[in-house]
Amino acid sequence: MSGDGAACCAPRRTAGHPGVPSGSAPPSAVPPRPVGGWRELPGGTFLMGCDDPPYPQDGEGPARTVAVGPFALAATAVTNAEFAAFAEATGHTTDAERHGWSFVFGGFLPDDFPPTRAASAAPWWRQVHGADWRRPEGTRSGLDGRADHPVVHVSHNDALAYCAWAGARLPAEAEWEYAARGGLAGMPYPWGDRRDPGGEYRMNVWRGDFPHRNTAADGYRGTCPVDAFPANGHGLFNMTGNVWEWCADPFGPGGARVLRGGSHLCHASYCFRYRTSARIGSTPESSSGNTGFRCARSLAGTPIAPSSTDPLEPQ
Repeated sequence: MSGDGAACCAPRRTAGHPGVPSGSAPPSAVPPRPVGGWRELPGGTFLMGCDDPPYPQDGEGPARTVAVGPFALAATAVTNAEFAAFAEATGHTTDAERHGWSFVFGGFLPDDFPPTRAASAAPWWRQVHGADWRRPEGTRSGLDGRADHPVVHVSHNDALAYCAWAGARLPAEAEWEYAARGGLAGMPYPWGDRRDPGGEYRMNVWRGDFPHRNTAADGYRGTCPVDAFPANGHGLFNMTGNVWEWCADPFGPGGARVLRGGSHLCHASYCFRYRTSARIGSTPESSSGNTGFRCARSLAGTPIAPSSTDPLEPQ
């Protein structure tokens, strides 16, 4: 297995395309309740990371004991319908809209789509002008039938702006992993040690031969509804697969931010990152068709957690 997480999984904007800070939207008078509700988690200590990571450069290992305080996490990723309400209420313009383009998986484009620039290390990622959260595959696409799918083409900046409006925050990386594990210790998946236990599909990932053939055996070629598969032991849906999720933490030096959970484009042959301990990083202004987020919030009497306790760092 091989692969550069940033290029293969969630491509970055280059220095030639600087981001424009989105700022913070004013919080609403009554913060909206996430579509799947909140799950209040007690916190405690847990084993974070793993001792034999497939991509040592990601900083996934070694496994270590980490403590997190009590917090709440949205049961689902933010949906297109929820993000639409935010955009309408605040007039927020996403980084993809400001730039005029975002990265789209080439297999989702029509055969007659004109040639465009591809990511050098991952040519299946195409620069598509007009692609943004409202038009996930470019100007010929829309959100019909996807109101309950996770919003994509959102940057870290956009996620922060949404959280400010919703009276929430992004989860710290340690909080995210603690939540994703669902109360299980040392398991690679939120439900245990097997990807498809008993032949049952438990998440939305690439099935087949990447990047040429996706059998969609799990029911989906692209994103799926945010609650399409069974919840984990903490009542949280799609903590692995479907879309990468932004976290609050920096991904080591250089300004990148952490993404967690893998996406519908992950495949063991090049991106075995649909696991509870897997992580990648991308620049705060980057966006793509497989990147979204979910909200967290601090509980009364507990401090806000801007970053992980004893966070893992890339080597």
